[in-house]
Amino acid sequence: MEVKARAPGKIILSGEHAVVHGSTAVAASVDLYTSVSVRLPSSSDKDDTVKLQLKDLALEFSWPISRIKEALGEYVGPVSTPASCSAECLKSIASLVEDQNIPEAKIGLASGVSAFLWLYSSIRGFVPGNVVISSELPLGSGLGSSAAFCVAVSAALLPLSGSVNVDREHRGWKVYEQDELELLNKWAFEGEKIIHGKPSGIDNTVSTYGSMIKFRSGSLTLIKSNMPLKMLITNTKVGRNTKALVAGVSERTIRHPDAMSSVFNAVDSISKELSILIQSPVHDDLSLIEKEEKLAELMEMNQGLLQCMGVSHASIETVLRTTLKYKLVSKLTGAGGGGCVLTLLPNLLSGTVVDNVIAELESCGFECFIAGIGGKGVEILFGDSS
Repeated sequence: MEVKARAPGKIILSGEHAVVHGSTAVAASVDLYTSVSVRLPSSSDKDDTVKLQLKDLALEFSWPISRIKEALGEYVGPVSTPASCSAECLKSIASLVEDQNIPEAKIGLASGVSAFLWLYSSIRGFVPGNVVISSELPLGSGLGSSAAFCVAVSAALLPLSGSVNVDREHRGWKVYEQDELELLNKWAFEGEKIIHGKPSGIDNTVSTYGSMIKFRSGSLTLIKSNMPLKMLITNTKVGRNTKALVAGVSERTIRHPDAMSSVFNAVDSISKELSILIQSPVHDDLSLIEKEEKLAELMEMNQGLLQCMGVSHASIETVLRTTLKYKLVSKLTGAGGGGCVLTLLPNLLSGTVVDNVIAELESCGFECFIAGIGGKGVEILFGDSS
């Protein structure tokens, strides 16, 4: 028996940083996925371990069930509702992760492995299994890779625990029922807390439900896009410290309260206009072109305001200059200071132009992806692993 699940990454279309200061922001799913496969041992299989294989990183971990039970037995029981991982439990999980001797260069993965152990033990209990994970999302670049990981892991494990009823006879990829998505999202959020400490919940919600989300001051609203959106996502491969960037914006706000208040109000207006624009119907090619032009202007304005906040970077400016040569509009997405940049690809844009832009950006050492925006959320597939 094998269960597969896949969950999309996310982008912030507008409002990053300003959202911390009370403005509206809009996030959307992106059709780059993290995929999880869970294979259960057959009754004749004597293997009594939990194996985790991170395919893209060529890493494999394995724990005897007895060792997991010894470390987590007093903290993890058969639970049907998501619960937070206590500080004591986290220490015990850390000892399980240390057993694996993760290479120093990849020690950043430890929090993800910890989240996996927590989700696996809490949802499945102390039973053997073989879990393989692969992803199209670059790690730590602001595309929600950790949330997609937690959502996909939870989605693959929940049907095996009996917590959700998913039609196993369905052929091909299948979406969860709406009420079951809520449970899945809560589990994924608990995993995100282990990785990030205090996540907003935005990334896992977008990855779970797909489409788009408007959020402000902690309240999330699912919205449906009525225009086909395609973006070129450029990963500058420049790592950044999100906490330091957020703190930098706050310090600038203390120094220039009136000016920054105006910046945040402008971002709020952009996000609201953008969400109305995206939800309005498209009647024909002409109305789509008009909407794309308006969206491009909103993205351009938002990028200008992000520069006012001090979160751009030389690598981001290189992407902006390069795409502008081809009359294409770009903006950073997420924390800034590096990370990823979005470039709107109009539906009638020639493929040759796209190829030329990508070639030029890749010659700068960047990594490019073309992705559809605002598509499906998490999906599941049942199959016989033989």
